[in-house]
Amino acid sequence: MALVVRVGNARAEWWREKLQGLLPDIDCRDWETPGDKADVEYAVVWKPPPGGLRTFPNLKCVVSMGAGIDHVLVDPDLPKHLPVIRTVGDDLRQRMREYVALHVLRHHRRLPDIQAAQQRKAWDQIITPPAPERHVAVLGLGNMGAEVARTLAGIGFAVHGWSRRPKDLNGIVCHHGEAGLAELLPLAEILICLLPLTPATEGILNKSLFAQLPEGAAVINVGRGGHLVEEDLVPALDSGQLSGATLDVLRQEPPPEDHPFWTHPKVLLTPHIASLIDPEAGAKVIAENIRRFRAGEPVPDLVDLEQGY
Repeated sequence: MALVVRVGNARAEWWREKLQGLLPDIDCRDWETPGDKADVEYAVVWKPPPGGLRTFPNLKCVVSMGAGIDHVLVDPDLPKHLPVIRTVGDDLRQRMREYVALHVLRHHRRLPDIQAAQQRKAWDQIITPPAPERHVAVLGLGNMGAEVARTLAGIGFAVHGWSRRPKDLNGIVCHHGEAGLAELLPLAEILICLLPLTPATEGILNKSLFAQLPEGAAVINVGRGGHLVEEDLVPALDSGQLSGATLDVLRQEPPPEDHPFWTHPKVLLTPHIASLIDPEAGAKVIAENIRRFRAGEPVPDLVDLEQGY
């Protein structure tokens, strides 16, 4: 019995060693040197190449190295019978809470304007409302989204959340469905996208949505690059409809050198680090999910493939 690891960067051997130590009865191999592919029953992957997974004839399960699974489902040759397990956990939730709180506060307290004033040597005491008077909205109230919404409410923000189906979260004003989104957007002074990427959410951050936000709203995308219609963002920023954007995910990572996001003064790019998983914590979650799967026990992170998340 074997397992292959596919990360595609310098951390691959680190992942393989950590998983080997936690799963001593499984031969953990690198994707590039899998040996006899008939031995492989588990694949732990991030952005596997199209058609790659079907080359393992006895594969029983695919594990995504992250909460998102769109990078797996995008493969047109993915065997339809394969279960898919996402990777979440306390470490990832904590990292996401930290990242979003940091950038919500950055927009809320107008830190870019303060930094610009410093460059002008201007002692500009910018006044902002206290957090309870600032309406912040979270699109997506799943595992990560609910944690982020609670964190922001704990800081004191007036927090709204949106999901496809009704949710009830203490301290959060919850909206759902198309009607709920229409109610939410005019209130959202800071909008955070934490949606899964599905056909229904592809391109949701677009000029139509931006026009429904309050003038001067800020957008934070920590979902997937496919949520943002990139060509719609710069006009919204230049017109003042949006005051700023923090982007941790893009359609192409990294973007081309001539991409306008690199240099736009109202865009902050971060290199997909909001909830970056590392082998120290992530391997424990993955190993436990594989142990449960092998034992026929419930796997809480097993994906509903019909919904796509």
